[in-house]
Amino acid sequence: MAIPTSRAKEPGNITVDYERCNGCGKCVSVCSDLDLELHEGKARSSGNGVFGCIACGQCMAVCPEDAIEVHGRFLSHDDLFPLPARETAASFESLMNLLQRRRSIRKFKNIPVEHNLLDKVLKAAQTAPMGLPPSDVNVMVLDSKEKVRAFAVDFCQFLETIKWFSSSWFLTLMKPFWGKETDELFRNFLKPLLNKYITSMKKGENVVNYDAPVALYFYGSPYCDPGDPIIAATYAMIAAESLGLGTCMLGAVHPFIQSGKTARKFREKHGIRFKSREGLFLIMGYPKAEYLKGIRRNFASVN
Repeated sequence: MAIPTSRAKEPGNITVDYERCNGCGKCVSVCSDLDLELHEGKARSSGNGVFGCIACGQCMAVCPEDAIEVHGRFLSHDDLFPLPARETAASFESLMNLLQRRRSIRKFKNIPVEHNLLDKVLKAAQTAPMGLPPSDVNVMVLDSKEKVRAFAVDFCQFLETIKWFSSSWFLTLMKPFWGKETDELFRNFLKPLLNKYITSMKKGENVVNYDAPVALYFYGSPYCDPGDPIIAATYAMIAAESLGLGTCMLGAVHPFIQSGKTARKFREKHGIRFKSREGLFLIMGYPKAEYLKGIRRNFASVN
């Protein structure tokens, strides 16, 4: 028995080197599924796991004797690496400085993003936590201004075919079913946005993804925790900022390409493998403007 994902259906396999194991029990203490136990002073698979090993790797990471290996679900002992020293990690102050410098950037210099920087952004995003390993986050990479614009043009042509979705008769019909707040969102945001996308593109102005030098679309699979693509995109955003790139999260494209036969054909055309409950576009490039001040934000409530 194992928790399924789009990439793995079987549980991980835990092996213990009894010559190395010192019976400290650290692996048992961190196993969330009770897959490990101490028996006669040595760690072993318990056979009592609720779901079976999900290959989180916690037991390998905590073992001081390197006595445990987990294989399967796209994990192996070769995936372990030494943790960087704590003193090399960013302090809270340096992290806050980075976060406070970040702005949502929609105007970029006409300079390509170097592929080595893009590789670093993706590498950082892969460290994002996930609901369940192996990660079910997928990333569509548009790595040039030309590819980014071509996607936007095609997206606007797609929107032309579903304009009825924002028509007054449809919104009036759906209001009793999806309530006041959703109705307000559609009438006051999504409907004007759809029209803005289409009419601006006809004038040659791209307000879908702003002709950014790079666009990354993070999305999940039907098995994916809804938060996973959002968290991965956030890690990518922070990494890009650390590399001197400006970024902007774009959430409006994703909902339009999820439902219906036309949306499925659009996804297939662009190599988007799944419909996804949540998804985000992250655009990036070198900012055109230099910002001199930050803007303080706050939560709706903290109780």
